[in-house]
Amino acid sequence: MSLDDKLDRTKDKVSGKAKEVEGKVTGDKARETEGKTENAIGKAKDKLADAKDSVKGAVDGVKKKLKQHDDQ
Repeated sequence: MSLDDKLDRTKDKVSGKAKEVEGKVTGDKARETEGKTENAIGKAKDKLADAKDSVKGAVDGVKKKLKQHDDQ
């Protein structure tokens, strides 16, 4: 996972939380909802990145086992 991707996800979560709080404080339900949505997008991106890393790890493990098998 790249640093840019991690920064993008963090930006979404922080910005979303700020908008959510702003909406709550000002009574602006649309802004609050926008913030919740943006925060959820950041969290979803985190989950996707975790899944991507897990799949990459599994594929790398299979490749390593195949290489070991071929070397024998």
